[in-house]
Parts: sequence; structure tokens; C-alpha cells
Amino acid sequence: MTAATITDAVSVAPAGRRFNRRTVLRSRKIKAGLVLIGIFVLMGVIGPWVSPYDPSANVAGTMLPPSLSHPFGTTALGEDVLSQVLSGTRLSLEVGVVAALIGETIAAIVGITAGYLGGLADEGLSLLTNIFLVIPILPLQILIIAYLGNTGWFLMALIIALTGWSHGSRKLRAQTLSIRRRDFVEAARAAGEPNWRIILFEILPNEWAIIATGFLFHVLSGIIVQTSLSFLGLGRLSSWSWGAMLYWSQNNNAFLVGAWWWYLPPGICLALVGMGLALVNLGIDEVINPRLRDGGRLPGRSGARRRRGDPVPAGQTGRSARKK
Repeated sequence: MTAATITDAVSVAPAGRRFNRRTVLRSRKIKAGLVLIGIFVLMGVIGPWVSPYDPSANVAGTMLPPSLSHPFGTTALGEDVLSQVLSGTRLSLEVGVVAALIGETIAAIVGITAGYLGGLADEGLSLLTNIFLVIPILPLQILIIAYLGNTGWFLMALIIALTGWSHGSRKLRAQTLSIRRRDFVEAARAAGEPNWRIILFEILPNEWAIIATGFLFHVLSGIIVQTSLSFLGLGRLSSWSWGAMLYWSQNNNAFLVGAWWWYLPPGICLALVGMGLALVNLGIDEVINPRLRDGGRLPGRSGARRRRGDPVPAGQTGRSARKK
């Protein structure tokens, strides 16, 4: 293999799995998902400052239905539900994003390292991944947080990340196993590139799509887990979040007395965030998967039936051509 061949092979990596910014931004699903996510990110940033009332203050009568002065009604203590939703958005998103950043980083390090190095390193890291795969995650998270007691949001996000990285690691390992023997990786090895440089500049750029979808899944998983744990009364309930709102509404029998305005807004917010993340995820899948982008048709196969008398495509001969 000549030096010119090595240089060309290193510089030309397969583009099918790389992100194309223009193609991504053309997807309607990605645009719609980003709009939904952007609305809630904006709520999380400015929510505490634009809240009409102090979310913990008694500002009106108890269990008041929605009205002009209180669009989302009030709680059993006379607190404004809209102010709680706006103030609780930030904490819920912070837990999801931080848990996703830490969890996906661990998944990428473990999965790509195991798939690229192979041998004993792969066996050891795969064993560690398998251990976390077989452990029931939610019961483990409940036990840890219940043992630690009144944990803050960052510690809760860290626990969610440390117990939920294994699925992403397994996917990245499988993708790395299929990439490490390709020509551009072999050429980089032949050129004397160190392993860390090959992983960062040759393998990692071809796995951004999987990392991005894994990150979105981790964000949604982190928000759901934080909401579930808060609903069970775990964590620091003095800080407002969607899960804390559901806990206090359930604790005050809002479900039984019909105070739907107390528990429905955080539930709808959770569903809309999940919809936004799912739309972005589906859009990325369509961008990197031509079969999904073309409506599920196989390459070279048209969705419309050819009429009698139309010319037979080149290469179609024999019995199939005579039928036409």
C-alpha cells in the first residue's frame, strides 16, 4: 500500500453515517421536534422569572379551577399551578440533560473502546456492560436514592446516568465492530496513527447518528425516571419539578376529588417533551436510513406500477421482461 493510497483512504471515510447539517434541517419531523423542545427549553430558562406568583406561596383559595387570574387553577394549599409548572420545567430538563450527557459519554467510551480494541479489553468491558444490562435499573435507582435520602437534582442525574448507560454502550460496540475493519481505518493504522486518534477522528465521526439518538433517548429516560422517583416521594421534594407536582397532587387526593388542573399540566408537559424528542429521533433515523426516507421501498423499486407499453428498465430480462 503506497503512501498516496493510505492518504486517500484516510481522508475518504464513508459518508452514509455522517451527519449532513443541511439534510438534517430539511426533515419536517426534526423541525417540529426542535420547535417543541425549544419551547420547553425557553420555559426552563425564563420560567422562574416570568412566573406570575411564587410557586410555594398561598395566593388564593384552595382547589380553585382554572380562571383568568389562575389559568391552571390552584392547589390544596392555594398555590398557583401555572407558576409551579413554569418553575418546575428547569429542574426536570436539567436532570434529563445532565443524565444524558454523563450516561452517553460513559456509553461511548466503554462501547467504542471495547469494539475497537477487542481481546481482553473487549471481554472485560462487555462483562461490565452485561452486568448492568441484567440488573433491573429502576428498582436499583429506587434503592440507591432511598438510601441516600434527600438528594439534590445533580446527584439524582448522576445516579440515573451511572445505572442507565449499558444499552447505548452495546449499540456503539456493535457499530464499532463493523467499522474497525474498513479500509479507511486499516489505512490509518498502516499510516501509524495512534489508537486514540483513530477512535476520535476516524471511528467517532461515523457514529454521531447513533450517539445523537442515544442522547435523545437518555434525555427522555432521565426526565421520566426523575418524575417517577419524585412521584414516589424520593429525592428533594422541596424543589419544584413535574414529578414533585404529581407527588403533591396525589398526596392531596387530587385524583379522587377531580382536581384535574393540578396533575394534568405536568403530565401534558411530559408527553409533549417526549413527543418532541421522539420526532427528532425519528427524523434522524430517516436521514441516516434511506429505506425509511423513501417510504420503506427498496432501492430501485418504484411505488407506482408500470403501464403496458412502457419501456423495460435496463437489466430486466428473461421471464420478468416477457411478462411486461
